Amino acid sequence: MAKAAGRTSNKRGRKTAKADKRKPFRPIRLVLFLLLRSATVLVVLTLALVLLFAAINPPITHTIWAEQRRLGAVERDWVAIEQIAPVMARSVVAAEDANFCLHWGFDIEAIRAALEAGGQRGGSTISQQVVKNVFLWQGRSWIRKALEAAITPAVEAVWSKRRIVEVYLNVAEMGEGVFGVGAAAQEYFGVTPDKLSPQQAARIAAVLPAPRSRSAANPSAGVRRRAASIADGAATIRADGRAACFED
Repeated sequence: MAKAAGRTSNKRGRKTAKADKRKPFRPIRLVLFLLLRSATVLVVLTLALVLLFAAINPPITHTIWAEQRRLGAVERDWVAIEQIAPVMARSVVAAEDANFCLHWGFDIEAIRAALEAGGQRGGSTISQQVVKNVFLWQGRSWIRKALEAAITPAVEAVWSKRRIVEVYLNVAEMGEGVFGVGAAAQEYFGVTPDKLSPQQAARIAAVLPAPRSRSAANPSAGVRRRAASIADGAATIRADGRAACFED
């Protein structure tokens, strides 16, 4: 009986020793592991979407979804870039990012000018705006800007410049509840986007900074002046070759 009791005691001792060797619960380490795992999944998912949307049109964006909820419905009609008047593409580039063909996603001079102006003017390129519209959300938070800065080089590396302009022309808000040049051309001028005149294209581009308070169909004096400047800019970038990267 004494030997049996001794064996039982030894077993209990070994179990206690094994229990003592177990690693203590460390909640901080667990949280860090979960954060790292989540970040890895987010990066992989984002890269997969970048690759996917290089060939497949984004079905919806956060801004379009939010406006659908707010307004009940939005106007949107995806149009291939081949079915859009070339002057429309030149107009939005002239209006938003004249050096689009010369940079890799970030216009350093424009960013510097925006900083010197104290944030009163935008410094985002068309590539950055596409990333914001397709993959992120509207707003000025540092988190969104950091994500935008991280995703933009990937889009520039995978997508062609022509594809970036095509997506921009189809997801940009061009009026309250009006998304993309297909819907804007019909809403404001009653034409298909391939029939847009230089003046009409310039007016649509002129409303881009504030699409909910400006009108291409009934432009204010300020919008008319901006449209005239954009029309001149569109002609200039065509003449000096700064439209070559997104035109046939």
